[in-house]
Amino acid sequence: MKDLVIKSYGDLSFHRTISELIRMHSENQEDVREVAKNLVDWTGVRRIADLGCGYGWFEEVLGDGFDFILGIDCLPSNEAGFLSVAQRVARTARFANLQLPCPIDTDSDSFDLIIAAYSMYFFPDVLPEAKRILRPGGTLLIITHSAGMLEEGEEFFDFSNLREVINNFSAENGEKLLRQYFTDISAVDYANSLVFDKDAGDALAKYIDFKREFISKDISPIVVKVKLLYELESRGMMRFNKNDRVFVVRK
Repeated sequence: MKDLVIKSYGDLSFHRTISELIRMHSENQEDVREVAKNLVDWTGVRRIADLGCGYGWFEEVLGDGFDFILGIDCLPSNEAGFLSVAQRVARTARFANLQLPCPIDTDSDSFDLIIAAYSMYFFPDVLPEAKRILRPGGTLLIITHSAGMLEEGEEFFDFSNLREVINNFSAENGEKLLRQYFTDISAVDYANSLVFDKDAGDALAKYIDFKREFISKDISPIVVKVKLLYELESRGMMRFNKNDRVFVVRK
């Protein structure tokens, strides 16, 4: 799994480019991070842990005044990016280069808020450790994909490997997995599609490149790219499922 993450997210500049591409081509223009933020009671939130923090994507939308933010990621290349953002919103910020799931070197009941934004499907077995480090009354905030993500592409190809990764913790099965450790669970759906018109072939090609490691076990990404660009040219527009769900879990 780590090799998959490194190959998919190791190029920080490209990762940022894709984040902006997704924003531009999302039918739902409300920032999912803002949706998630509005579901949190920020009263008393002083210490935050971000599991699979990347370059600090979620921290970009946080206000300042926090005491401590811990970012955990398996890519050491994300440290500088994460800290540059986290140090603006917290008095103290730390980056830990760890491959989750693994023990997290911190006391039990240490954090008021734990974030896992588009990462829990890489390490669902971290849930008991997340529960341990979350204080009583604290919040676990998870953003994840629908199991039907990019299902339109399966008109042409079998994306079993992509589906297998997402199904580790998806919008559909996330609550069942959470119920093993938590009882206070709510969720809000974020309906969205990625829409590419005839002039957006370059953007679609970049998005396929971003997903290449997820689909390469099933079929050549080059074949996928050629076929979908042909279909885009023929149809004039293509739309892909990008439905997500935000879980809000209280300990």
